[in-house]
Amino acid sequence: MARRIRDWVHGVACRGRSDNGMTTSEYAVGTIAACAFAAVLYKVVTSQPVMSALQSLLKEALDAKF
Repeated sequence: MARRIRDWVHGVACRGRSDNGMTTSEYAVGTIAACAFAAVLYKVVTSQPVMSALQSLLKEALDAKF
């Protein structure tokens, strides 16, 4: 009798946790978020102040004295 009750409780608990089909939507949301972050990062990196800073950093690195 105790086994039947335990099996019934386990069955009810498992039915409540069913997430069939959730992984595809999670991957889709994650992909969209990654693309949005990449677009924002691209805009920041290609902005004039950041480009100037990167150019001056590279110039200083290439003109370094050994």
